Amino acid sequence: MTDHGEHPLLVSLLSRCTFPAPTTPVSVAVSGGADSMALLLLAYAHGLDVTVHHVNHQLRENSHRDVEVITPVTERLGVELLVHVVAVEPGPNLEARARDARYDVLPPDTMTGHTADDQAETVLINLLRGAGTRGLSAMRPGTRRPLLAVRRGETRALCAALDITPVDDETNTDPKFLRNRVRGELLPLMNDMSQRDIVPLLLRTADMLRDEHDFLEDLSATIDPTDARALTEAPAPLARRAVRVWLSHPYPPDVATVERVLAVARGEILACDVGGGREVRRSKQRLHLTTIG
Repeated sequence: MTDHGEHPLLVSLLSRCTFPAPTTPVSVAVSGGADSMALLLLAYAHGLDVTVHHVNHQLRENSHRDVEVITPVTERLGVELLVHVVAVEPGPNLEARARDARYDVLPPDTMTGHTADDQAETVLINLLRGAGTRGLSAMRPGTRRPLLAVRRGETRALCAALDITPVDDETNTDPKFLRNRVRGELLPLMNDMSQRDIVPLLLRTADMLRDEHDFLEDLSATIDPTDARALTEAPAPLARRAVRVWLSHPYPPDVATVERVLAVARGEILACDVGGGREVRRSKQRLHLTTIG
């Protein structure tokens, strides 16, 4: 790979990236696919002090060879490459477990190569799961996901322009994973039905919902979720958010749990189970979170 620092496509894409200031030390997750390879190239071209992290999940027979694609690029750029090997057993929730294993070994501020197309897929996946404004606002733009305004086709074009052949991971087309079906079936169908590229529409929806979510979160923060009267008198959307934040450790409660807590606040029931061996009980206009048993 020769010096392509002034390649027109590289310059164009950099104008849409949300990188921190040049010379900032950053960790970059690179699988070897086009998106993460483009992330590496763009981060380097921006002048960041890059350390590359590659995680081998051992989910494919030849996954150990992915690093052979990455190493020549990191050596030419003169950046450090750290390889992490994790064990992810076959079984249910494979994608989620692989993601958890990956993030367990990566530095907490590691950059990832999620693109605008990933963002659109996330909106649809969360819609299928019945998410509210938090889920439908998808991934929050920022320095950890600096490519959210870049299209997947552009990352491939960048790799091709700079003479890099990325890893072709066959699991990215395996229909047993929901994201792959959304990518390969649902989005093309929606494009066909609407006669347009709907990715920009989904991104705009996510941006608007994120703004509304943040606004409502700020309003709900003024409500004391342990004050039964305050919860009862607050507008329902804000009361629900206050309860959700209160009980979001380690995970946010589902809608049914939130509604049970509000029923306790209204005095309709004395107490309710909120999961994790805990219950919310009302006493003298106060709600108390206690351990059951």
